[in-house]
Amino acid sequence: MGKIVIQVEHAVKKFKETTALKDVSVNFENGKIYGLVGRNGSGKTVLLKSICGFVPLTSGMIKVDGKVIGKEIEVPENIGIIIEEPGFLPNYSGIQNLKFLAALKGNTDQEKLENVLTLVGLDARSKKKVGKYSMGMRQRLGIAQAIMENPGILILDEPMNGLDEKGVKEIRELLLKLKNEDRTMIIASHNAEDIDILCDEVYEMNGGILGKKVYNL
Repeated sequence: MGKIVIQVEHAVKKFKETTALKDVSVNFENGKIYGLVGRNGSGKTVLLKSICGFVPLTSGMIKVDGKVIGKEIEVPENIGIIIEEPGFLPNYSGIQNLKFLAALKGNTDQEKLENVLTLVGLDARSKKKVGKYSMGMRQRLGIAQAIMENPGILILDEPMNGLDEKGVKEIRELLLKLKNEDRTMIIASHNAEDIDILCDEVYEMNGGILGKKVYNL
């Protein structure tokens, strides 16, 4: 058994008349890729946002790296995130966007940022503005942004959106490589093939309830 890095205990989230999370409890260990499946509105994205500290729980608790979200920390530091379509400054290039984001954390290592862009299949020296990017290119840039700080945890909601067949293959290979570096990943996807190829354990959400594992590879 690996080290537990994310603990979700009796998580409930209510939005007025709607209960998006209904007593969800689950642990996520390091060095594994977890799949999260379910229809739109099932609660997947709310659960991911709660783990990231973006959506406070109505009741229950989430711990990341042993610290309680919303009490001991607001947003986990050791986490890279793609939730919904990544937002970037459209009038700047990919590398410029990453520089702005990195500078917020006091990191301006040009070589490191160029290497991350290359890793996701983008031209680090391209001056093309992000507003001119295809959906697949924006998704690659979003993945670059998620991994640029070398986080131990990755939360990826539909990471293959907009990618062509070659891009999907490349990103799958990258995620498996990152897994072998002992990281923890939670991937929400509608693509059964992504789930089959990437995930060690798979959970299903339905109406705010986290079901038992669909399967364990």
